[in-house]
Amino acid sequence: MGRLKREMMDQKDRSQRAAQLGDLLQAKVGVFCWCNRCSHYAEASTAMLIAQLGPAFPVPEIGARMRCSSCGSKDVSTRPAWPNLGPVSKHTA
Repeated sequence: MGRLKREMMDQKDRSQRAAQLGDLLQAKVGVFCWCNRCSHYAEASTAMLIAQLGPAFPVPEIGARMRCSSCGSKDVSTRPAWPNLGPVSKHTA
C-alpha cells in the first residue's frame, strides 16, 4: 500500500470514535448486551448506565464492566441496540 493511501486511512481512523452513552441517550437507543459464553442477551437502559458511568463513556467498553445475569461470565460484548429493520428480503423502514 502506498504511503499517501496509508496516511489517509490513518487520518480517517483517528477522526472516528466509538459511540458514547450520551449519543445513545440523544438517539433514544439502549445498549445491547451479549454474553459470549452462554449467548444470553439483554438490553440495558442508557439512562441507568449514564448515571453510573457518565455520558462520555464509550459503548464498546461497557461490556468489560458487566457480568452475565444468566451464567455469571464477565465475557460480555456491548453495542448500540439499533432498531430492528426486519429481514433483508422484507425490509421495513
